[in-house]
Amino acid sequence: MGSALALGLLVLLVVLFLLMAVRVVRQGYVYTVERLGKYTLAAEPGLHLIVPFIDRVGHKINMMEQVLDIPGQEIITKDNAMVGVDAVVFFQVLDAGKAAYEVSNLYGAIMALTTTNLRTVMGAMQLDETLSKRDEINARLLSVVDHATSPWGVKITRVEIKDIRPPLDISEAMARQMKAERLKRAEILEAEGARASRILRAEGEKQSAILSAEGQKEAAFRDAEARERSAEAEARATQMVSDAISSSGNQAINYFVAQEYTKAVARFADSPNAKTILFPVEATQLIGSLGGIGELVKGTFGESERAPDSGTALPPTRTAESVRRAAPTRASVPPSDPRQVR
Repeated sequence: MGSALALGLLVLLVVLFLLMAVRVVRQGYVYTVERLGKYTLAAEPGLHLIVPFIDRVGHKINMMEQVLDIPGQEIITKDNAMVGVDAVVFFQVLDAGKAAYEVSNLYGAIMALTTTNLRTVMGAMQLDETLSKRDEINARLLSVVDHATSPWGVKITRVEIKDIRPPLDISEAMARQMKAERLKRAEILEAEGARASRILRAEGEKQSAILSAEGQKEAAFRDAEARERSAEAEARATQMVSDAISSSGNQAINYFVAQEYTKAVARFADSPNAKTILFPVEATQLIGSLGGIGELVKGTFGESERAPDSGTALPPTRTAESVRRAAPTRASVPPSDPRQVR
């Protein structure tokens, strides 16, 4: 009975010993193993055996990339403006032994280090620079904090500024400044547009004036050419008339005068308001000159028109005296309205 009880206790101790000796490390973590209180090794993910009562697990270190939120800070800039800043830090543990035994509180140390360097970096900048140079602030913080945490076995991957909150009065002043700047740009653009429009309009008017002047020049040239040709034609006609007069004498003069006189009388007859036509005394001379015209034509063309072998003679030409006796001195046109008769 006693031996059975002792055997049962021995089995129980063996099972407890095995349970205490076996350790399973999860993925993404590294356990530090201490033997008699001294750090001996870092247990990677998987199954590990340790000596119970001699070895123990000291720290469970998270090896994954972690995010540390930096609470809001009130920072005074170089131009004495108070701004509120929020930031966030991304880091990863590379050496579990250093992270466990080189610093007491890893998270608190990283937060304090980031906060102090954030005040240092932004305190050396103007307010406008802090608002417009976030990338520069992030790069400077990353360099400083990563260099300071490297002895702890930690790698700072990113430092980002989440928000910068200037005071309310400064925000309102900045809004008014931005509005004034945008109004200024709008006025400048409007003035430039009006200037370009006036320039284009003036250029168009200039081109129009040039084209108009060229057109007037061409028209004047063509008009002068036409007048020159008309003058040449008039000169040739005058020369021909002069030649005809010199060869025919008074008969040619009478012919041209009678022709113009006949045209003038025809224009009287074409008047829409004329119902009665009164011939002046000189009309008898016109009619008499018709005989001279006949004699001229007969003298000029008679010989060529007469057939030499024909025995028939041309009809006799009426003399100017017979035409004068036959022509009336007044030609009456029956008016449509008796009241129009003069």
